[in-house]
Amino acid sequence: MQTWKDYQEKNKERFLEEMLELLRIPSISAKSEHKEDMLKCAEAVKKGLLAAGCDKAEVMPTEGYPVVYGEKIIDPSKPTVLVYGHYDVQPADPLELWHSGPFEPVIKDGKVFARGSADDKGQFFMHVKALEILTKTDSLTTNIKFLIEGEEEVGSPNLGKFVAANKSLLKADVILISDSSMLSMENPSLDTGVRGLSYIQVEVTGANRDLHSGTYGGAVANPITILAKMIASCHDENNHITIPGFYDDVVVATKEERDLLNKAPYDEQEYKDELGVKELWGEKGYSTYERTGIRPTLEVNGIWGGYTGEGAKTVLPSKAFAKISARLVPNQSSDKITEKLLAYFKSIAPASVDVKAELHHGGEPYMTPIDSKGYKAASKAVETTFGKAPIPVRGGGSIPICSILEKELGIKIIFMGFGLDNDNLHSPNEKYNLENYYKGIETIPYFHKFFAE
Repeated sequence: MQTWKDYQEKNKERFLEEMLELLRIPSISAKSEHKEDMLKCAEAVKKGLLAAGCDKAEVMPTEGYPVVYGEKIIDPSKPTVLVYGHYDVQPADPLELWHSGPFEPVIKDGKVFARGSADDKGQFFMHVKALEILTKTDSLTTNIKFLIEGEEEVGSPNLGKFVAANKSLLKADVILISDSSMLSMENPSLDTGVRGLSYIQVEVTGANRDLHSGTYGGAVANPITILAKMIASCHDENNHITIPGFYDDVVVATKEERDLLNKAPYDEQEYKDELGVKELWGEKGYSTYERTGIRPTLEVNGIWGGYTGEGAKTVLPSKAFAKISARLVPNQSSDKITEKLLAYFKSIAPASVDVKAELHHGGEPYMTPIDSKGYKAASKAVETTFGKAPIPVRGGGSIPICSILEKELGIKIIFMGFGLDNDNLHSPNEKYNLENYYKGIETIPYFHKFFAE
């Protein structure tokens, strides 16, 4: 609608500055020293919701960081859309690889560089500004509720309890989430699901202290070497995961599903060039989109031990550590996979070391039907503003709370992400294209219009 576009154009600079203000708050949920920043960010989100037109907004406590809830109810008989997002962000390390301060937003080449710009502050804030457009132009046709949490990046450990205790408050007809990406602005897409997650930490201990590598090397097991061998054993020559029972519950995608997924435009050389790699790596027999969407994976997210400071120190370390995550597909259980991962690393440990493996966090995979009312509304909204129908794809990332939201509230989730895969999520120099930010704000009001219809 022209009135929506006119309002956005008139206020676009303010829309950007308000998003930048959120990005300046280092709301890192994984680090306890940022507790005050987390609380400050929650209050800022509340303020933004009220300014955009919510009738009420409040910061609500959990056993961890608070949830921000807001609502705009125009008519209880109208459909209600629950918008989910998160105000917490990933740690910014390693800081030396950032071109600018992770919490000092910089706009360069039409992109906002800052931690949280695409994941997820910039994306959930699109919904806040969409609400403002709809309220200020008196054209809102649905009720809107907001559930913005502060612990998504650490596995949403307390949100399930909050949702279960507030079912009436959160009652809605559909859940709308913008915490994912699309193929490109030229080829828009909508995720039909996200993968689950199992995340563990492994600790290998050898001697009771760091040793001189000359005096003891060759006689005592090196925990780093042992850990490296254990990790290497997790994949075979076809990059198939070797952990017993890992694939037992996997729902294998049909030929029709694989064909639909592979219709998405893909240039392998461009993909490699953008990442700076000479060759791709993955499970044999599957395309890139299949490997990152319909197949489970196992990755080492961090590994350390021994001396890593400047210069040389010839030690045989006492300990080695690794953080390891598995991405899961439909029918896999994060609890089951976690048990298998923990049991595997303990079972293959040689007697020369002790192994401790423990759960970090996890979440279930989630799928949404493309014939649902919500998906059709999202697809029509994207087609309206992009000029072409979005391609249905499966997202490779995880949103741990999805399965719990559906179970507790009894409604489906629609993924309507406007980020890009190359937005450097969880990496240095995270960015979000201004074009995507503004396009999201332009598109979201149409979702409400079509969903109401």
